[in-house]
Amino acid sequence: WKIGALNMPVITIKLLEGRTDEQIKEMIKEVTEVVSRTVDAKPETISISVEEMRKDRYAVAGIRISDR
Repeated sequence: WKIGALNMPVITIKLLEGRTDEQIKEMIKEVTEVVSRTVDAKPETISISVEEMRKDRYAVAGIRISDR
């Protein structure tokens, strides 16, 4: 790791399950480009974690998404 990498942007994206691998791949590409441009970070220093949430494990107003 280079010293500059210690200040790298770390992005966590949480979304409900159901997207295709291609959609996730494209989202990662686009987010990397936007973050690189807006915070002047080299793409190779940007890391992204995508966390998919099960619909039966996420709720709004006390109701699971899977029950809507």
